[in-house]
Amino acid sequence: LVQELKELGVKDADVDEHCYVYGHIPATRGYESRQKLGFIAHMDTVSDFCDHPVTPVITPNYDGKDLALGTSGRILSPKMFPHLSTLKGRTLITSDGTTILGADDKAGIAEIMTMIETLNDNTIPHGPLCIAFTPDEEIGMGPAHFDIKKFGADFAYTLDGDTEGEIQYENFNAAKAVVEFTGVNVHPGSSKNTMVNAALVAMEFNSMLPSADTPRDTEDYEGFFHLMEMTGTVEETKMSYLIRDFDSESYENRKELLRNITETVNKKYGEGTVELKLKDSYRNMREKIEPCMELIEYAKKACEMAEVKADIAPIRGGTDGARLSFVGLPCPNLGTGGYAFHGVYEHITLEGMDKAVVMVKDIVGMFAK
Repeated sequence: LVQELKELGVKDADVDEHCYVYGHIPATRGYESRQKLGFIAHMDTVSDFCDHPVTPVITPNYDGKDLALGTSGRILSPKMFPHLSTLKGRTLITSDGTTILGADDKAGIAEIMTMIETLNDNTIPHGPLCIAFTPDEEIGMGPAHFDIKKFGADFAYTLDGDTEGEIQYENFNAAKAVVEFTGVNVHPGSSKNTMVNAALVAMEFNSMLPSADTPRDTEDYEGFFHLMEMTGTVEETKMSYLIRDFDSESYENRKELLRNITETVNKKYGEGTVELKLKDSYRNMREKIEPCMELIEYAKKACEMAEVKADIAPIRGGTDGARLSFVGLPCPNLGTGGYAFHGVYEHITLEGMDKAVVMVKDIVGMFAK
């Protein structure tokens, strides 16, 4: 990426010891006093379905119907993804069905690079621009070593959303919970009133959570508990949860519920049966974006100019921008043109990516004015 940036004329592009790429584009002469605008995307992808190289497949003039993903036996179908019919006639990019595609978020990187390339014709006056590509976004650590001072922007946008036209400035408050259960294992034939089966206690713990508060059963501003992993035996069992909620008070209530269940189960089976470890990941960036809503207005105007319907909706997840907003860099998120991220059915269109580039260029132009 550093080499490519330098080839595009970003002379100071470099990568630091934490694997962050930074670069700066000087303002057009006469525009040096404009506010510094930044664009950020992340290089890492999820590890699921990615134990061998990604083989992208390009389907020009997609017919909007079922599409076989290579020889994987998987079918990208409008029955599963109804929006596919609206992509008829576009150039569709998928994986071969055995891995993710990786558009999350390499599409964002490609769009930022293309934007830089188009600026080189000097037809768009612009103020100072700041570019960064981060690692570790998918584990919530993308901004952990981000050098705000080196980046130098006053405001920024992440390109890490889904469909073109997405404008996001609200995200989940997020935490991770690890719950460890310690049981008592004795011979099952003589275990009356003695055995404590850690796996069964774990199941009992989970049953005390609201049954409808799962990712499958929630949408929009509804929060959830997401059981990601469960491993164990009679003696030791561990469960890992993601906790998500947009409302700060509800978010704190969810964490308190886990503490209360832990206390209840320990009273029943003995102190030390359950140990709860809670760790906050990121917070809702809305409070940091609301004082500078011109960022959202610029993005809405860019949608209008690109003839794309603006889709202002909460992120049912998080981005680097969420954490960066809380360390002094207001940073809403824009769509890249992709769909079905984090799985083998991930797909994106060339036309959607082009629209995203047009929007970014228009935002650059608005900042210059």
